[in-house]
Amino acid sequence: MDLFNDLAQGFTVALDPTNLLYVFLGALIGTVIGVMPGLGPTATIALLLPLTYSLEPTTAVIMLAGIYYGSMYGGTITSVLLRLPGEAASVVTTFDGYQMAKQGRAGPALGTAAIGSFIGGTVSIIGLTFLAAPLAAVAVTFGPPEYVAVTVLGILLVTYLSTGSAIKGLCMAGIGLFLSTVGQDPITGTTRFTFGQIALFDGLDFVAVAMGLFGVGEILHSLEQTDTVKAVTSRVKNIWPSRRDLRESSGAIVRGSGLGFLIGILPGGGGTISSLASYAVEKRRAKDPSRFGRGAIEGVAGPETANNASSTSAFIPLLTLGIPANAVIALIFGALLIQDITPGPQLVSEHPDVFWGVIASMYVGNLVLLLLNIPLVGVFVQLLRVRQAVLGAFALIFTMAGVYSINNDVFDMWVVLGFGVLGWLMKKTGFEPGPLVLAFVLGPILEQSFRQSMLISGGDLSVFVTRPISAAFFVAMFLLVVVSALIARRRRRAFEALSEGAPLDAQR
Repeated sequence: MDLFNDLAQGFTVALDPTNLLYVFLGALIGTVIGVMPGLGPTATIALLLPLTYSLEPTTAVIMLAGIYYGSMYGGTITSVLLRLPGEAASVVTTFDGYQMAKQGRAGPALGTAAIGSFIGGTVSIIGLTFLAAPLAAVAVTFGPPEYVAVTVLGILLVTYLSTGSAIKGLCMAGIGLFLSTVGQDPITGTTRFTFGQIALFDGLDFVAVAMGLFGVGEILHSLEQTDTVKAVTSRVKNIWPSRRDLRESSGAIVRGSGLGFLIGILPGGGGTISSLASYAVEKRRAKDPSRFGRGAIEGVAGPETANNASSTSAFIPLLTLGIPANAVIALIFGALLIQDITPGPQLVSEHPDVFWGVIASMYVGNLVLLLLNIPLVGVFVQLLRVRQAVLGAFALIFTMAGVYSINNDVFDMWVVLGFGVLGWLMKKTGFEPGPLVLAFVLGPILEQSFRQSMLISGGDLSVFVTRPISAAFFVAMFLLVVVSALIARRRRRAFEALSEGAPLDAQR
């Protein structure tokens, strides 16, 4: 009964006229950003972080959350019409969505994706509603050793489950942990790695680092893309799918909802992995797998449902453990820290308006997205005409003005530019900024918890394996590393065998 009372309180917060406006704005901005290739939700949220200073904490997170799951909807449009994903999680949609558009069925593809996304998001929100508070109650019992274990596990999962090389991800995580130590020691107060610069005494500003890596870095990278693309069609008809389409896609939507929810809970899971997993499941279950890649509607419904479900369930580790599941959630984590609110087990008791208000707003936002996407697809298609150079110029000006307005410090502007160049170079060399930012955010928590653990145990490292919960987390880490190494070794052997067989095949 308390659950429904708390949820009712959350709806009171979410339906406040101001919060309702920001639910709509977040959903609209997210959809627009998803439609326009180049920025994506991570860069957009990074650019909008200065705006959160002037908003109430609940309002700020409601808007940022709306941008996140709204971008999942918007990315479908370019994937279907251009074969160009608006964000990474929509890559899989290009396989069959674009083929459906070429067959004159762009409308049913987009309509099915919108319905699947709504159902997947709703299922995930219901799961979030029932699981978040009990998990937070369990997490309250965590001590410093448990927080060390869960923090390290989160960083490892994001590193190993990212789309790039695990070695590169570990390097980025190491750099992020190092950057988090810049400034004053949290216990002794001595300065570290400041090189005599007074501006570094308080450490690197999270907003400046995030806006540089994701905002400026993404802008510079998108300006290099000179390829021109043209939509298959500028007019989308028959958005609402037929009964046959709904019948063929219903199973994929149900499976995508469950799969996306489970993968989203894992740190590092994210929309990309959930959509890939859903596509693989649907292709394996199909009576005729050869249909996939040629316009199978299940290849659109399953992945789109899964990536929206995962974007919602990713809030579970954030709200209950204070562990960001991916780069976007790490930015929302930073937005809460800016408001002097620390996500984690105490959030539900100390800030119930934020906890339940954000959850309730997702029900409203998911409905808003459905109402936006089905009737207004034709309007969003016209946004594809905006030139990247124009968008990039305005975004860069907005970025520099925004970061200066936070602390009125020119040094932060140089930090943005420096990390912007670093983010651009990382894009060009195949390094992902996500592990770096996540480690940068979790670094202070990891350091403080580790030093507290050492004080509790008198410097004995066995404290991490003698406590059941922390020991279980470290066992999970060990298994993760071993399984990843075995998979990498198997792939290397398969590649070597294929390489050795290539000359023989050529001779034949």
